[in-house]
Amino acid sequence: MSVELRPGASPTLTHETVRQIVREEVERAFRRDPAAKKACIIASKGTLDWAYPPLILGSAAAAAGMEAAIFFTFYGLNIIHKDFRRRLKVSPVGNPAMPMPVPMADTFTSLPGMKRMATSMMKSKFRKKGVAAIEELLDVCRESGVRLIACALTIEVFGFRESDFLDGVEFGGAGAFMSEARRAHVTLFV
Repeated sequence: MSVELRPGASPTLTHETVRQIVREEVERAFRRDPAAKKACIIASKGTLDWAYPPLILGSAAAAAGMEAAIFFTFYGLNIIHKDFRRRLKVSPVGNPAMPMPVPMADTFTSLPGMKRMATSMMKSKFRKKGVAAIEELLDVCRESGVRLIACALTIEVFGFRESDFLDGVEFGGAGAFMSEARRAHVTLFV
């Protein structure tokens, strides 16, 4: 859409006209650079607080019309393990960002039951703020076509089997994923 003006006239752009111009510019950019439609994310952490970023980013990329793939390696495999509800915990020990308003927080956070309490607190806070649970984010990713790829080497090293992982998970090596990532517009390591 082009906006034509009479000589001496000032432009009058409606909200819809601006949206159309932006849409057309994005489409032109996608045609020039097909990689602009692809996002590759590497998930290497396996705690509850680190499970959210790759799933939120992957689903957001898909919602923006991008092909998205998340490569789960090392402890990131916990996110796509069939037993993820038990495996994904929050560890307050050694986490300087964990708000713990008590004296001697490091000693306190290492007491038995603190990991369970921190996990429960985070789940509660997310629920109250309307943030989707991990199972919901996994469902959204799968339904929107986000590829969930488990690192084959890490599976072997950790002694897992392919049957240990959620339905729909793909299995591949780092080399194959790097081939995907080098053709992506956005590549993130979480």
